[in-house]
Amino acid sequence: MPVEVLVPSFGESISEGVLARWIKNDGDLVQRDEPIAELESEKATSEVRAQAAGKLKTSVKEGQTVAVGSVIASIDDSVAVPERPLAPALAGEKPVGPATKLATQPTPAKVGANLGLSPAARVHAEIKGVDPGRISGSGRGGRVIKEDVLANEPRTNGTATRVPATTPVGQRETRERMSPLRQRIAARLLESQQTTASLTTFNEADMSAVIDLRTRFKDRFKEKHGVGLGFMSFFVKAAIEALKAFPVLNSRIDGSDIVYNHYYNIGVAVSTEKGLMVPVLKDADRMSFPDIERAIADLAVRARDGKISVSDVSGGTFTITNGGIFGSMMSTPILNPPQCGILGMHAIQKRPMVINDQIVIRPMMYLAMTYDHRLIDGREAVQFLVRVKECVGNPERLMLEI
Repeated sequence: MPVEVLVPSFGESISEGVLARWIKNDGDLVQRDEPIAELESEKATSEVRAQAAGKLKTSVKEGQTVAVGSVIASIDDSVAVPERPLAPALAGEKPVGPATKLATQPTPAKVGANLGLSPAARVHAEIKGVDPGRISGSGRGGRVIKEDVLANEPRTNGTATRVPATTPVGQRETRERMSPLRQRIAARLLESQQTTASLTTFNEADMSAVIDLRTRFKDRFKEKHGVGLGFMSFFVKAAIEALKAFPVLNSRIDGSDIVYNHYYNIGVAVSTEKGLMVPVLKDADRMSFPDIERAIADLAVRARDGKISVSDVSGGTFTITNGGIFGSMMSTPILNPPQCGILGMHAIQKRPMVINDQIVIRPMMYLAMTYDHRLIDGREAVQFLVRVKECVGNPERLMLEI
């Protein structure tokens, strides 16, 4: 009997998803535990793996909604699947076979060798007039994603060419169904605006001390811990110190009750091809700087590769978002219910500042703190942000926990 391929559970309260794409095609020979399909739910993206080796027969089309536990394909395990050929070895190296794990990350696919286009990449390729076959895909398995297309769009005199009124294939517009994840993001953002009394307060932080610390120790830090020292770990630590000083920012409203969280699960917003996701650092107060940097790097890669799980994006008590990586100077972050606070980081820019009656140039970052005014007064929100500013301005205090 063929082995049925079932839709796995997405997590609590999620009963269905969408088959985003087939990684393997109908009729392909697949190995056991090999990724064969990609599913999207309202919270995350997950892979479906082959439960047996054999010949794949698909029964569901891409874009179709599927229920948890339903059959989307079958595998004829009576068909023999040959062993994967050994990868060619370099001089002095052992050949890499199925049982050999690579210690390094896979290299990007060669130009023209991508394994497909994401829907967003396909649309942008048509609009920008880009040949995806000439692009080296940076997505999983060499897949071309939207960012690859945008990075390879035609440019003239250093500026992007104007998008023509008509695309190369004669279309004036393209319609694409919103993914379940994007629909859920839209619903939650609207819910946040309609159900909370959001207010934003601003401040600015002098990043000189953090930049100096990173400059002096980043090489040794990476050599010892195997991960880079970024800005986010400083802000995670600073936010936790401020949350401890002002516990109401780490609480939530439940009916007529205030629920104070005595743990610190910090969500870190990550921009992905499918939309904004917020993986959560669980019990971040117990994590060291290297632990935080490793966790952020791991969650960010898995989020962008569509390997994030529902548990990875659940249970947050406070969120940090960094629009500065895209060049944002100032923004008003939107709350992530039921959380009642979110900290926004922005781009670092050198500005003239008056210090001890002297005008000096300092690398400054605007900070934004959006809070639910139903629960948090302006005094607490402002003091929280001032505490974050002080911690970032004196990073030694964070490291010494004083």
